[in-house]
Amino acid sequence: MTMEFSKYHGLGNDFILVDNRHQPAPVLSPEQAVTWCDRHFGIGADGVIFALPGQGGTDYTMRIYNSDGSEPEMCGNGIRCMAKFLETLESTDGRAPQVPHTYRIHTLAGLISPTLQPDGQVTVDMGPPHLLAQEIPTTLAAAGEKVVDLPLEVAGQTWQVTCVSMGNPHCITFVEDVEAIALSTLGPKFEHHGAFPQRINTEFIQVVRPDYLKMRVWERGAGITLACGTGACASLVAGVLNGVCDRAATVELPGGPLHIEWRAADNRVYMTGPAEVVFSGSAT
Repeated sequence: MTMEFSKYHGLGNDFILVDNRHQPAPVLSPEQAVTWCDRHFGIGADGVIFALPGQGGTDYTMRIYNSDGSEPEMCGNGIRCMAKFLETLESTDGRAPQVPHTYRIHTLAGLISPTLQPDGQVTVDMGPPHLLAQEIPTTLAAAGEKVVDLPLEVAGQTWQVTCVSMGNPHCITFVEDVEAIALSTLGPKFEHHGAFPQRINTEFIQVVRPDYLKMRVWERGAGITLACGTGACASLVAGVLNGVCDRAATVELPGGPLHIEWRAADNRVYMTGPAEVVFSGSAT
């Protein structure tokens, strides 16, 4: 069976978007998604995102398979791409949304609300961060305690780490120079560390200024990527918890910058950044 798709990217974190509004289950299996994501023999992407019918009063449902076939709870860059994809689908259907426009999207991490902005950017209400060890989950602290600036042994070295869940798990460590990190070696060791029963996304953060952070990321199920939206959000939260950054800052990723704000007024994290279409096509 031939299926149409669109390729999008958010700061180089790229996804295959599929119009799945006609049924509540993804039209591809995880194994098929792996084939589509292959950069040599497939379309090539960090993951496949399915736009499904909404549930529980939401507009749509988002499901995503990583390039290794695993299914994360949600994806920050991915949901910005999905918002732009939905704008195109609705415009094609003759009901183009009036911008600014907010979608209510059901994800495995709960309700996420991206807003299309007049300048083409997408602002996402990522919800409140989850900070307790049982919410990550991790065994680095007691279930009801926060994991802030605690030691973790990885690759024969002690790293001071802070853990945050943005609906998916993140381990953040602050370093002097992110470019000096052997990411391809260290990333898998963090991801599969025994302290993280559901594996972990890992962010290495260099604080340039309180309002400017540099980040490199190893994503659970995808490896090295050019950007990670939930990781940028988790990193800013970790920076605030460690007293090294402001509540609003630019997070510079290899693919470009995101603006992240953790608002004290409502305890919610807001992410603003681009999402762009690359091409559309069909595949079997």
